[in-house]
Amino acid sequence: MEIRWLEDFIALAKTRHFSRAADEQNVTQPTFSRRIKLLEEEMKVTLIDRNTLPLSLTPAGEIFLQSAEMITRQLRDAKARCLEIREQEQSQIRFVTTQSLFLGYYRDYVEPLCQRMGISIDVNMKSSAWSGADFINAMVANESDLMLCFWHPAMSFLKELDEEHFEYVTIDREILVPCVATDDQQQPIYTLPGERKRPIPYISYDEATFLAPALSHHLQRQHEVPQLQILTNNLHAASIKAMVKEGFGIGWLPKRLVNDALNFGSLALAGEPNWNVPLEIRLYRAKHNGNPNLSQFWRNMVTEHQR
Repeated sequence: MEIRWLEDFIALAKTRHFSRAADEQNVTQPTFSRRIKLLEEEMKVTLIDRNTLPLSLTPAGEIFLQSAEMITRQLRDAKARCLEIREQEQSQIRFVTTQSLFLGYYRDYVEPLCQRMGISIDVNMKSSAWSGADFINAMVANESDLMLCFWHPAMSFLKELDEEHFEYVTIDREILVPCVATDDQQQPIYTLPGERKRPIPYISYDEATFLAPALSHHLQRQHEVPQLQILTNNLHAASIKAMVKEGFGIGWLPKRLVNDALNFGSLALAGEPNWNVPLEIRLYRAKHNGNPNLSQFWRNMVTEHQR
């Protein structure tokens, strides 16, 4: 049974005339009559008394009319709700970022702006476990509207977000600082550059992360060669911070992430400022993304950071 047969039957019950009902349904009368006949065959009962003028419904037709009206009404309501959901999903801003930036900058910069604008934002929490390339692929494939990330000239994979198709706004600057645990006198347990005979255990970033190439690039350009021995690799700055606090070795961490620990003395800087790695924090979007909420959000974000 087709839904349009129900709509045909309701139109016929209202007009009591085949020709007028066919016009209302925008079909020819022969087509309309055939569909009503198919409906009766499906129901295995006569629904229309064709021997009266105007036409009338049989007792079975009266019962069927109530069901037909209820079914079509429920379908219209369901369709309307589905369309509302689709519109909400299309107007949501799909957002991806790394774990450390979500914990800090998303809550301080992105979320408050969306709340002030009344814009819904959908944060893909799975992205906290992504590699740098995964973020780029999501943006290029239009699977994400906004990407918040660190930027450094050594992050070559970000070049795929070319200026012709993507744009960014720098919302802040950050530095990676070398951190170690402290001893009983709150002094660093290791200091850079370290000794060749006793290299410093190094908790490094996984090569697939944003920060690994920036840190590697910076260390290779130091006048003194850092004496480091990789203990383990990790995707997340928060995990590196936890291992550093336990005294397992040295790790380069976003300054914002360790400010409190440095102030309280549970962590200490392991070297002079030349060991710090300067970074930008950028928000990227595709230029031709048609999401109206994204356009509104982007205008406000750009305005705020031009002040």
